[in-house]
Amino acid sequence: MARVKPWRELSREAVADCRIFTVERSLAVSPVDQSEREYFRVLSGDWVQIVPVTEDGQVVMVHQYRHGSSSVVLEIPGGFVDPGEAPADAAARECREETGYAATTMHSLGTINPNPAIHRHHLHAFYAPDVTLAGRIENTASEQTEVELVPVERLPALLRAGRIDHGLVVATLWRFLADYG
Repeated sequence: MARVKPWRELSREAVADCRIFTVERSLAVSPVDQSEREYFRVLSGDWVQIVPVTEDGQVVMVHQYRHGSSSVVLEIPGGFVDPGEAPADAAARECREETGYAATTMHSLGTINPNPAIHRHHLHAFYAPDVTLAGRIENTASEQTEVELVPVERLPALLRAGRIDHGLVVATLWRFLADYG
């Protein structure tokens, strides 16, 4: 049984509004020595990712520029859950918008805490085994994606080689491979 105790929060305040997330400062008391310490959290809405797979075993992936790494990365479709939207619906919507593929059957791959040290929100991961091309990509001006179909059996090699290196995508794909691959 764990003997680690939670900290008691004394106060919190928003210190930065960064459009897609807020930074919050928290003042908390250590349960060990009763000292007060300042910590920071990133607050945002929940996220989704989806592993869309075609009837012939191709994962529908996207190449997308990411500002954090200043690079184009290979990843699965994903994005924010809109207010009032169910995570499964958000995953299907993101798949359709970023790839043009429609998902009709959804299986949960669980919920991931992106980084409990600084994040409070969650990533909801899904697998769709029956996606079909239903239209064109519907990107906005702030997001451009290009589809690449990747055979499911190639995923482990791409993950091990670091060709797919987005941490949350890696976690979702390994969960997918453990349960369905």
